[in-house]
Amino acid sequence: MILTVTLNTALDITYRVPSLRAGASHRVSEVLERPGGKGVNVARVLAALGHEVTVTGFSGGPTGRVLRDRLTEVPCVTDALVPVSGATRRTVTLVDDRTGATTHLNEPGPHIAHAEWSAFQEVYEDLLPSASAVALCGSLPPGVPVGAYANLVRTARAARVPVLLDTSGAALRRGVAGRPDLLKPNTEELAELTGSHEPLRATQDARRRGAGTVVASLGADGLLAVTPEGRWRATPPAPLTGNPTGAGDAAVAGLLSALVEHRPWPERLIRATALSAATVLSPTAGDFDHAAYDRFLTTVTVTGVATAA
Repeated sequence: MILTVTLNTALDITYRVPSLRAGASHRVSEVLERPGGKGVNVARVLAALGHEVTVTGFSGGPTGRVLRDRLTEVPCVTDALVPVSGATRRTVTLVDDRTGATTHLNEPGPHIAHAEWSAFQEVYEDLLPSASAVALCGSLPPGVPVGAYANLVRTARAARVPVLLDTSGAALRRGVAGRPDLLKPNTEELAELTGSHEPLRATQDARRRGAGTVVASLGADGLLAVTPEGRWRATPPAPLTGNPTGAGDAAVAGLLSALVEHRPWPERLIRATALSAATVLSPTAGDFDHAAYDRFLTTVTVTGVATAA
C-alpha cells in the first residue's frame, strides 16, 4: 500500500466556458466535480497505474462529505481521512475553451484544532507499518504547525518507510530539515527555497539542506534529478499544448510507483515525465491520457551519469 497525505484536501470544481472575459457573464458549457488536493490527485493516478493507495488528511463539513462520497467511486483507493469541525475548501478552475488558459480560485482550508491535529498524527502512525512509501503533499491548513511536515517526515523515516515531500513556502523550508528521502519541487519552489534560479545549482543546494534526492519539475523541459546514485535529466519529445493542472501530481505518482517497484532512476524519470506529459494532454484536468502515456514511455529521453561506485 502507498500512503498519500493531503492535510488541505479540496473539492475540485472545473467550469468550462467558450471564452473567458473579465467582468462579463458566462454560460458554462461543462461542470466537473471531483475530490482533490495534491495527495488525492497523486492517489488517483497511482490507482490508475494499479497500485493500492490509502488517502489520509482532513475532511469536514458538507464539502468534505461530498469529497468522501466521491472517493468511494475511485477503485483501489481507501479513505482514511480524519473528520474535523471546519469545512473542507473548494478549488474552482475556469477553463477558457478558446485559448486553453486556466484560472484558479483556491479557498482557504478549515482551521485545524490541536485535538484534531493530534488525532491525525495517531492515524498516520497507525498507517505507516502497512505502507511501502508515503507522499506528503500540498499546503498546510490554518492551525497546523509550520513544522508539521518535518515531524511527519521524521516519523516515516523512523518507521523505515521512504517518504516524498511535495510542498512550498515555509512548509517546504521547514520540511526539508526532516530529511525526506525525496523532494519534488518545481523551479519556482526550488528558487524560493535556495535563492538560486539555476536548476542544477538549486537542486544540489536542496540536497545539502537535507533531502536525500531532489527531482525538480522544469515545466515543459521535463525533470532534473540529483540523487546519491547519479544525476539525470528527462525530457519529453516535443513541446505540449494543453492543461498543465495536475501534471506535477502525476509526476509524483510516477516517481512513487517506480520507487516501490524498485525501478532504476532512469526508468523512474521516464515514467514520471510520461505521466506528466500525458496529463497535460488529457481533456480532463488531473487525469492522464492513457494512449499518450504509453506513447511517451518510448519517446521520453533521459541523459545523465551514474555516480561511480
